[in-house]
Amino acid sequence: MKKIYLILFLFTLTLSGTAQTTLTLDSCRAMALRNNKSLLASRARIQKSQYDRKAAHTAYLPKVALTAGYMRTGDEISLLSDDQKSRLSSLGTNAAGALQQAAGQIVQQMPDLAPLVQSLGTGLAPVLDQAGQQLVDALRTDTRNLFVGNVSLTQPLYMGGKIRAYNRIAHYAEAVAGQQLRADEQEVVLSVDQAYWQVVSLTEKKKLAEQNLSLLTRIDSDMQKMVAEGVATKANALTVSVKLNEAEMLLTRVDNGLSLASMLLCQLCGLPLDSRPRLSDVGLDDLPAPAAADTLTAYARRPELVQLETAVGIYDEKVRVARSAALPQLALMGGYLATTPSLSNGFENKLRGTWSVGVMLNVPIWTWGEHRYKIRSAKADAEVARYGLEDAREKIALQVNQTAFQTQEAAKRLRLTLKNREKAEENLHTATAGFKEGVVTTSDLLAATTAWLQAQTEVVDARIDVKLADACLHKALGTLR
Repeated sequence: MKKIYLILFLFTLTLSGTAQTTLTLDSCRAMALRNNKSLLASRARIQKSQYDRKAAHTAYLPKVALTAGYMRTGDEISLLSDDQKSRLSSLGTNAAGALQQAAGQIVQQMPDLAPLVQSLGTGLAPVLDQAGQQLVDALRTDTRNLFVGNVSLTQPLYMGGKIRAYNRIAHYAEAVAGQQLRADEQEVVLSVDQAYWQVVSLTEKKKLAEQNLSLLTRIDSDMQKMVAEGVATKANALTVSVKLNEAEMLLTRVDNGLSLASMLLCQLCGLPLDSRPRLSDVGLDDLPAPAAADTLTAYARRPELVQLETAVGIYDEKVRVARSAALPQLALMGGYLATTPSLSNGFENKLRGTWSVGVMLNVPIWTWGEHRYKIRSAKADAEVARYGLEDAREKIALQVNQTAFQTQEAAKRLRLTLKNREKAEENLHTATAGFKEGVVTTSDLLAATTAWLQAQTEVVDARIDVKLADACLHKALGTLR
């Protein structure tokens, strides 16, 4: 039992350590890149494109195929008609009359040969009948059971450039899949950045809400004492109490929002939703240096543009594929064919075969303009891809300039909010001192408190906006990693 308690205690410590792990922005990005399902699918698509490229390369190599078949027919192929078979089988019997007439003529001329001719005439008919029957049996094909086996080899010699074009298309498709992975990774990184800084923002706002609640709690305590001493009215105390309730509600809303934002970040990073990792927010004051809005960098680094440029190459290769259908195609063919019954030595009920080698040439002559129309269609698709590339270039240049302006605006807003915060802190300090001296009213003190909280909140929002604007600018430039 003690061992069980010890194991449970260690397991609880492990969970507690996991929940309290301090995560940086880079570690959150790394976990998201490892666990994101869309990225796993993109990597699987890259593997598919690699297999497609290898499959396209095999078109250069000879193909060997084995074909086998069996066929049973009701009647066999016959080289002789039934009438011919009957006459051949009765060859001696049918020739008996002619033989007797010839023998009679021989006996009349040579009476001494009568016994020999008579014996020859009576013995020759069966011999001729047997010879005719053997000929009928020899010409029987016995093709009711037909077995065929064929091993063939095909080696393309010239396909009009189609094989080479398909190999280039496969290479382009693999490059497109790689760029799609880069684009998906940048989307995931941007989503992680937004969720991360949202959690940091709400964490800072929670601290501000707690400070505001603590400040209003002290003011409410002082006000209760002042009411008890008769130097303040109950109306003043109720005003402070209302502000105190609002501060508690604000803290509750911020805490709920922080919980939801933390769940979103955990989901992106592949962590359990109920875990509450601590974030390294020490970099909130370490603002990034503004990146240069260089459209040339975006043209070279944006995966979307690289994909479109590769797509133009794919459509150019498709033009070559369409053109190859109008060109001659040459292939070397060879094989070995075996059948039973065999035909190489008469009709034998044995498995025999022979080899063959040949060249096949296919030359399109007249197709009513089909190939010309297909080539023009492929060229039109290539033009559409080029126009899409130019349009994407213009839009990306506009996006880079817009995000650069947003970055500059966020930096300017941060400078202004820092000045407002200094004034709000000074105003709150003055109002607090004046309230203690009795020269500042409760309403003025509460207004100073509200202004201080708003100024602090605006500074947090401005810092987060600077971080997010910088991330968006790097994504627009294609350098977000």
